[in-house]
Amino acid sequence: MNTRLSSGRRDSCQYCSAVRCGNVLGESAVIFSFSTCWARLLEPDRRGRYHESVILTEVYRRLFDAFGPQHWWPGETAFEMIVGAMLTQNTSWQNVERALANLRDADLLEPHALYAVPVEELEELLRPAGYFRVKARRLRSLLQFLVDRYDGSLEAMFAIGLPDLRQQLLDVHGVGPETADSILLYAGRLPSFVVDAYTHRVFSRHGWIDFDADYHQIQDYVQSELPADVPTYNEFHALLVRLGKDCCRKRNPKCAECPLRGMLPKSGPLKRE
Repeated sequence: MNTRLSSGRRDSCQYCSAVRCGNVLGESAVIFSFSTCWARLLEPDRRGRYHESVILTEVYRRLFDAFGPQHWWPGETAFEMIVGAMLTQNTSWQNVERALANLRDADLLEPHALYAVPVEELEELLRPAGYFRVKARRLRSLLQFLVDRYDGSLEAMFAIGLPDLRQQLLDVHGVGPETADSILLYAGRLPSFVVDAYTHRVFSRHGWIDFDADYHQIQDYVQSELPADVPTYNEFHALLVRLGKDCCRKRNPKCAECPLRGMLPKSGPLKRE
């Protein structure tokens, strides 16, 4: 199955030639080109399952058509995005914004300046983000890594490249896969897809992954089906978060309002056995 992106029109049927994603994947309109008719691939099999090679491109299209661009990540600078990625663990973005405002007002949104702040003072600045003592120490660990290894230079850090830098970030105390990938994708503009609880919930309920799939299995699935493209990963992650909040809720999901309702198994959303 050929899933390459093309800037031209390869498929000849009326349906396929109409499936465009506008400016989602770049400055000019592109279409996904397949060696087999798109419309045929979108038909589920007897078990209500879709062809694996087309699932995520169709999910992307339906979500973007329903919700439009999400304009992520909310942050003014790359360093602010890094700090935000550390603080957003187990809290809402609104709380993170309050903590970032404290740092901004104190003129501390710079690696060396923030690293020089005593941990007790840093805790108070981060208090709105919750778990402020834990987060202050984890943030200092990341700042120490950035200052000691790269002299506080984000340009130097991101120049290392995706595989090596990702492992370096994961070696920092308090940085897990989701945080590392958020830093890489949003601050570094490197193509590393961010998996979160919304991604797992949406995919498992539709039967595209097992309920026991771990972070890297889900990430490998997405990255094997979509092009390694920063705007694509950025927008897809944001759209899945929007879907999880609006429709695919942990309790009482609103399946009737979901843009992906037509892609559910015939029996309805799956549940963990």
